[in-house]
Amino acid sequence: MLTYETWQDSTIDFEVDETYKGALNVLQWAYDQYGDDVIYACSFGIEGIVLIDLISIVKPDAHIVFLDTEVHFKETYETIERVKERYPLLNIELKKPSLSLEEQAKLYGDELWKKDPNKCCELRKIIPLRETLTGAKAWISGLRREQSETRKHVNFINKDNKFKSIKICPLIHWTWKDVWRYVGKHQLVYNPLHDQGYPSIGCAYCTKPAFTLDDLRSGRWAGLNKTECGLHTD
Repeated sequence: MLTYETWQDSTIDFEVDETYKGALNVLQWAYDQYGDDVIYACSFGIEGIVLIDLISIVKPDAHIVFLDTEVHFKETYETIERVKERYPLLNIELKKPSLSLEEQAKLYGDELWKKDPNKCCELRKIIPLRETLTGAKAWISGLRREQSETRKHVNFINKDNKFKSIKICPLIHWTWKDVWRYVGKHQLVYNPLHDQGYPSIGCAYCTKPAFTLDDLRSGRWAGLNKTECGLHTD
């Protein structure tokens, strides 16, 4: 079994088929390798919806974790409930931070996301994911190379130094059009904010409609020198 400790600096080749661009092959490998020891950390954005549908083909009772910062859009929470109805066998967990918003405000002041968004992401996303991955051998992410400059070199299988784990990214070769084509073909439920100019959806206070579809993450932390929450940076 490939683990963080046994990682070798070599890539694993998967057939990049025309229909799924390797995604289904990667997921089958992941669940064959790790079984219940692989976790999908899902944001329930449009890529997440596609991955959930693909995962349900390979492992209908897979463990899926949503990092519930407690400041997501109501549309995101409503989408999660609709997904639960469509895939009743999936084990969908909403992981909350150890600090409530009130406790965070007492320690760091009100609206930390405005004053120090990196600290806010650390408390409400990075630490909860680290807790979630304790004991897990690997985790799945919906990263695509097309999404941003910081993601264009991601591979199917990655050594994750931040969480001391193996990070599996089945959708690296999918384009924005591929994602939406799949959603339409299979009539998947998705967050209605995508239809209102939000290609990338995070916390409500830190997400605005994108300025341009040439940069799908331009609406995240708009006006700040920040493009990632920190989950995918060492």
